[in-house]
Amino acid sequence: MGNKYRLGMYEKSMPNFLSIDEKLENCKKCGFDFLEISIDETDEKLARLDYNDEKINEIRRSIEKTGVSIDTMCLSGHRKYPLGSMEHEKRSLEIMSKAIVFAKKLGVRIIQLAGYDVYYEKSDDETRNRFIKNLETAVLMASKEGIVLGFETMETPFMDTVEKAMEYVNYIDSPYLNVYPDVGNLTNASKVYGNDLCLDIKKGKGKIVAAHLKETIPNHYREIEFGKGHVDFVKCIDTLKMLKVNMFVGEFWYVGQDNWQEVCMETNLFLRDKLDKVFK
Repeated sequence: MGNKYRLGMYEKSMPNFLSIDEKLENCKKCGFDFLEISIDETDEKLARLDYNDEKINEIRRSIEKTGVSIDTMCLSGHRKYPLGSMEHEKRSLEIMSKAIVFAKKLGVRIIQLAGYDVYYEKSDDETRNRFIKNLETAVLMASKEGIVLGFETMETPFMDTVEKAMEYVNYIDSPYLNVYPDVGNLTNASKVYGNDLCLDIKKGKGKIVAAHLKETIPNHYREIEFGKGHVDFVKCIDTLKMLKVNMFVGEFWYVGQDNWQEVCMETNLFLRDKLDKVFK
C-alpha cells in the first residue's frame, strides 16, 4: 500500500517562471506525492480560471506524463475579492464558480477556501452575513460538481481556529463544506488565546479533509524556515492522524533563492521525518 499518508507540495514553493510541466517534474524529483495548485489574487493566477479546454488538456497531459496529480487547490484569490464584500460580491462568486469548474476538469478534489469574510475592508455584521449568504451559494455550486471545500484557518481573528471554522461548517451543514486547517496559523492562535492546540484541532472531528504543514513564529505567518519556528509538527500530525486525516501539504515559499530545489528536497525530508514518526 505504500505510505499511510500522502504529502503534497505547494505550488508557490517553486519559481513562478517554471511551467506547470516543470513544476510537476520538480514535485516528483523532490519526493512529494502531488501538487497543490495556487489560484491567488494576482491577475495571472486568476486568469487560469478562464483557461479553455485546450489549455486544461495541456495540464492534464503533463499530469499523465509525470504521474504527479494536482489533487488540491489553494484558492486565496478571495482575499482580494472576498465573499463578504459588497463591492466585490459578484466577482467573488464568479471566481468560486469558475474555480469549481476548473477543479472538476483538472481532477482537483479539494478546494481550500480562505477563511475571511473580508480582508482589506473592515469586518462587521454586514460583511459576516453577506459571507454566510454567499458561502451557501458556493457550497451549492460545489455540491453539484462533487468538489469538496475546506476552510483554511487564517491569520486574522475571523477564522484563526478550527472551532471558529466549525461554526460556519455546522451552520451550512453540508458534506461539501469542511475544514482544511493550517497548523502554523493554529499554533500562533493558540499562543494568542492560550487555548489547547490539539483540543482545537479535535473540534473538527469528522470534518477535516487535509492539513497544511507550515512553520510559523509568533506574529509571523509566512516564509519561516522549517525547524526554525515553534510548530510542534509531530504533536499536530498525531492529533490529525487520530482524526483519520492522512492527506497533508507542505506550505512554503520560493523567495528568490538560487538553491530553491535543494530547499524543496530538504523540506520534503523534514516533513516526512515528522510524518513517519507518527505514521509508523
